[in-house]
Amino acid sequence: MATPNRNSASSLKIAQGAVVCTECELRGEITIGSRTVVHPKARIIAEGGPIIIGESNLIEEQVEIINKKSENNEIVTMVIGNNNVFEVGSCTQALMFGDNNVLEAKAVVGPKTRLSNGCIIGAMCEVTSPETLVENTVVYGADCGRRIQAERPAPQTLQLDFLTKILPNYHHLKKAKSAAVAHR
Repeated sequence: MATPNRNSASSLKIAQGAVVCTECELRGEITIGSRTVVHPKARIIAEGGPIIIGESNLIEEQVEIINKKSENNEIVTMVIGNNNVFEVGSCTQALMFGDNNVLEAKAVVGPKTRLSNGCIIGAMCEVTSPETLVENTVVYGADCGRRIQAERPAPQTLQLDFLTKILPNYHHLKKAKSAAVAHR
């Protein structure tokens, strides 16, 4: 019995400078921007339309980024901005995910929620309501309380640099497919 191809190479575009481990699951039409790091065991599934991931994003182990089919089978593009961090086991189905956001460990963002810029969804917090979070919103604690922070989270530049050097020593990587990747 043949094993199914988990990675549709014909619809995968990886920009130069991105680090994408072969052990991750990539399905559908996906574009990954430069300096983005995708750890092994991450799942990026574009079944309801393309997923465009910007530059300098950190996508850790067991993260799920899923563009689900809509009820009316309308094709919708999911756009993830730049400098976002998706920590271990987090899951997003948000079709609009701005810049400088942090999705902490095991946090969940539903398909009807949109993140603007500088938001933090705390560990194990869930936001699934149909709304756009205003800039610098922090969702935290067991009750998913909310507040606005004064500044955006700092970009993870040092961690991205470190992972870009270290991951190739321990994992096989997917090669860049496209020198230029369209940005939002």
